[in-house]
Amino acid sequence: MHSTSSLNLLVLRSPDIERAAQFYRQMGLLFTRHSHGSGPEHYTSETAGMVFEIYPLTPKSHSTTGTRIGFRVDSVDQILPLLVQVGAEILTQPTDSEWGRRAVVKDLDGHVVELLTPSPA
Repeated sequence: MHSTSSLNLLVLRSPDIERAAQFYRQMGLLFTRHSHGSGPEHYTSETAGMVFEIYPLTPKSHSTTGTRIGFRVDSVDQILPLLVQVGAEILTQPTDSEWGRRAVVKDLDGHVVELLTPSPA
């Protein structure tokens, strides 16, 4: 018997959580500040049952910059200039692909972020 799974949590670490949250807000993510018990303050965004968190990078934690992440967005072409304005580096210019309109950027901490506007069905 096979069970189904879906991703419900993604945590990135940043040396500057304010700056990181500003970057991801450009894609429409809404954040609230949280702290659990004696844990560090961090940013949390929840959309459709998926929790996206930005925690501080500390000497005791591991960098998450090797993790590639992707977001479906309303318009790659409209969001890309907003991300560049706050410091994103474009790795792949917007192009049409079999999945839709796609671009790849590097966020301000070095995470590789894919943006996708799916093709109309």
